[in-house]
Amino acid sequence: MNFEPFQIGSVPVGGPLPIFILGPCALENEEFVWSMARSVKEIATRTGVPLIFKASYDKANRTSVTSFRGPGVHEGCRILGEIAKELDVPVTTDVHTAEQAEIAAEHIDLLQIPAFLCRQTDLLEAAAKTGRAVNVKKGQFLAPWDTVNIADKMRAFGCQSFFITERGTTFGYNNLVTDMRSLFWIRKEGIPVIFDATHSVQRPGGLGGTTGGDGELAPVLARAAVATGVDGLFMETHSDPENAVSDGPNQIPLEFLEDILVRLIAIHHASHGA
Repeated sequence: MNFEPFQIGSVPVGGPLPIFILGPCALENEEFVWSMARSVKEIATRTGVPLIFKASYDKANRTSVTSFRGPGVHEGCRILGEIAKELDVPVTTDVHTAEQAEIAAEHIDLLQIPAFLCRQTDLLEAAAKTGRAVNVKKGQFLAPWDTVNIADKMRAFGCQSFFITERGTTFGYNNLVTDMRSLFWIRKEGIPVIFDATHSVQRPGGLGGTTGGDGELAPVLARAAVATGVDGLFMETHSDPENAVSDGPNQIPLEFLEDILVRLIAIHHASHGA
C-alpha cells in the first residue's frame, strides 16, 4: 500500500481488513431499506467486517424509460442519513449532478460517482469540495491506467480521501469482463481500489428492456479480487432478488451474504499471512 490511510466515519480505508460496501441496488421504499440496513449491519457485526451501507435514491441510468427510479435525492438522503445515525454505520449513495453532490453531502458519508460519469470534471470537483470521501466507479470504457487522470483531478480539487472502484470492462455487446490485473495496476499507482463484484457480472441491456447478469459468479470474482489484493469489496444484496426493482439478477441473496463474507475474510487472512 502506498497511499495515506483515511477514515469514512468509523471505517478505516487502508486498515487491517478490506472495507465492505453492502446494501441493495435501489432504495425501493423506506420500510424495505431500513429492514435491509438492520439485517446487513447485524451480519457485518457478526462477521467483523468494516461496513458502509449502500442504497441508491435514483437509478438514473436505467435501460428502459419505464424502469423504477427511486424516491429522489432529498427523500433518499434523508432516509439514509437517519439510518447512519440510528445504526451507527457510514452510508453511501450515487450522485449524478453537482447540485446533488451538495445536497447529499449533508447526510451521506461517502459520495459515489457512477461509472458513466467518472470523467465529468464538474461533478468530480463538486463531490471533492464537499469534504466527503468519494468513490469513483471506473468507467466500463477506461483502461486501468486511465484512472490516474481521475485521481489527478480529485487531488487537484483538494480531495485526498477517495478511491477507484473496478466494475468490469465492456466486452462486446451486452457483456462485461473483469481483468484482475486492473486491481494491481490501479493500486500500484497509489490509488486505493475497491472491487465491485455484483456490477462486474452484469449483462447490460441483456434482457432487452432490463439488464441481466450472472449473479452466481459475483462471489467467485469477489474471492479472486480479495486474493489479488484490494482495499474493499462492493456487493449489492437483496432479501428477494427475484422481485428486486433493479439489478435483481446480479444481487446476492441476503441469506447467503454471511457465509460469503466469512469466506472472503478467510481468503484475505490467508493471502496476507495473518
